[in-house]
Amino acid sequence: MDIGIDQIGFYTPNKFVDMVDLANARNQDPNKFLIGIGQDRMAVADKTQDAVSMGINATAEYLDQVDLEQLGLLIFATESGIDQSKSASLFVKEALNLPARIRTFEIKEACFALTASLQVARDYVRAHPHHSAMIIGSDIARYGLATAGEVTQGAGAISMLIKENPAIIALEDGHTSHSENINDFWRPNNLATAVVDGHYSRDVYLDFFKSTFKPFLAEKQLQVSDFAGICYHLPYTKMGYKAHKIAIEGQDDETVKRLSDNFQLSAKYSRQVGNIYTASLYMSVLSLLENGNLEAGDRIGFFSYGSGAMAEFFSGKVVAGYQKRLRPALHARMLKERIRLGVGQYEDIFTEGLENLPENVEFTSDANHGTWYLAGQEGYVRQYKQK
Repeated sequence: MDIGIDQIGFYTPNKFVDMVDLANARNQDPNKFLIGIGQDRMAVADKTQDAVSMGINATAEYLDQVDLEQLGLLIFATESGIDQSKSASLFVKEALNLPARIRTFEIKEACFALTASLQVARDYVRAHPHHSAMIIGSDIARYGLATAGEVTQGAGAISMLIKENPAIIALEDGHTSHSENINDFWRPNNLATAVVDGHYSRDVYLDFFKSTFKPFLAEKQLQVSDFAGICYHLPYTKMGYKAHKIAIEGQDDETVKRLSDNFQLSAKYSRQVGNIYTASLYMSVLSLLENGNLEAGDRIGFFSYGSGAMAEFFSGKVVAGYQKRLRPALHARMLKERIRLGVGQYEDIFTEGLENLPENVEFTSDANHGTWYLAGQEGYVRQYKQK
């Protein structure tokens, strides 16, 4: 029984900062951000967008295509949770009027959490034939103003429907994993921004790639040339590119060109959005699917990495007719119609986002009609509305 990705929804907030503007404001050479880091724009979430609202928007994109009678599981993956106890998935379930009988919870392991959700969802579908699972990855990456990590911030969400006989990607059996207790990135409860050792995290990321990619090839008896493309967790484009260089080392010219071209296509959305933590890998997958020219049966490699640290490599094959399930025009319009912020405006929004919400507050949104947003808080309970 083939199990895999049947639907993919994508959302990013309607505001961004241009990396040239940010570089100039920080007295940096713009090429340091554009080439050295590999980012063009950075999505900015204002006070009306949080992990929940972004997840709702990503899921609403394809909800009318879901047979709710078959839906049995909803998992929300995030490290930008809004409550220390209550699952973000319950807010999504209510907003989208999903069935009361479904199992639902929230999961966390840095940027690996959506992959963990995918594997749990896959096992659920295998154990419950004719049922489907919905998984959401949604995050806001914050490191601080004028910090080394500032240029690698971002905001957005990916939502996927996992079911048998999928229409987009059929996951292949097998994976290789690697985990260690290390301190390359973490987000203490008493801090509003993350703590990160950027150089160390990069080195661990590459070490974990080597520890999963090569064993995967050996276990599955595959060659690098068997892949049409390899998608990576992209906290920023250049980090994934370093892993890509390892993957193509010593390969023939045709393989190098194919994988290199498809890497650039997989990074297209990331360059415009930035780091969305646990959903970053799957934004890369979507970017390749919507901007590339893959054929039925093409194999895609997935490298998932979450700081702390946990990594996994696995693969899937593109399904015939997958293009019919994609929405490239919608996503292109979403990215094109965003509001370009001045650096001062961005700094004000960022600072406001670090503050705890008061017990009672109301917000209005400047988002497009139909967008779900955080409308405020009543008695410390977050309220979500559709514009």
